[in-house]
Amino acid sequence: MNHHRIRADGALLMIAFVWGATFVLVQGAIEILPPFAFLTVRFGLAALLLWLYLLWQKDHRKAFQPRYLSAGIFLGLWLFVGFAFQTFSLLYTTSGKSGFLTGLSVALIPVFSFFISGIRPGINAWIGVGLAVAGLYLLALADFSQVNLGDILATICAVGFAFQVAYTAKYAPWAEAMPLVTVQVTFVAVASLILSVLFEPWSRLMTTQTWAQPGVWVAVWVTSLFATVLAYVGQTHFQRFTSPTRVALIFSMEPVFAALTDYWWLDTAITGWRLVGCALILTGMIIAELPSKFYQNQREGTTCEQKPSEY
Repeated sequence: MNHHRIRADGALLMIAFVWGATFVLVQGAIEILPPFAFLTVRFGLAALLLWLYLLWQKDHRKAFQPRYLSAGIFLGLWLFVGFAFQTFSLLYTTSGKSGFLTGLSVALIPVFSFFISGIRPGINAWIGVGLAVAGLYLLALADFSQVNLGDILATICAVGFAFQVAYTAKYAPWAEAMPLVTVQVTFVAVASLILSVLFEPWSRLMTTQTWAQPGVWVAVWVTSLFATVLAYVGQTHFQRFTSPTRVALIFSMEPVFAALTDYWWLDTAITGWRLVGCALILTGMIIAELPSKFYQNQREGTTCEQKPSEY
């Protein structure tokens, strides 16, 4: 088993843990700040940290190179589509349905990656994806007897997140993570600010009462530094050592970590079908670990983006 892939999988699993563990912080923060205003501050602070790092390294000019600008803006567009449509979907549908439909990106990523990069998932990967989707449904316990506007918006959100992962796999082999992520995050910050000004009482950003709340400060710093800067730099760097399908399965652990965090911090019980859902997602990841030609390519020193694989 290739040590680069082991490190990549471990790092990506930690990213999924951070995203899941910070969910409770975000929920508390958006009770005070409107969602897009919160995203503006989160991604804006992250962009500032990234630009300061590039300036310190005297590497900021690279972010203005045409290929980094075009790739970063393109990735930022899909990432913003994911966040924006997920936020709007919650106005019209339940959090359970939105969470499940957003999680469908785990099934879309291998399909998109095949058409974008020629990466063919093997049968074990598809079995893992199927189990993960089933597990996500049981975690959500969503009622789909009726489909509403929010459900459609959440599905578009899944498309956005899936394209972001699939195209990151395409750009990762040649791109340095820091300048690419800097452009991507900056785009999301600017787009979030525009939507906040257009649709939200963004003036709350300017009130001392808002920033007097410790929960807002904690959520902003934790999500900016760990869930944005480190997470997306790590994703961009480590995706070159693994396949997009594996990334999708690892990221499907995010709601599992969110449920465990709720249990640990809020004493929210994980019982019945939700526990089965967590087990199915974990089983899907284990099945996807079974040997395949993808691993043979890795042992030969070829990344999945440099040569189409059958993972």
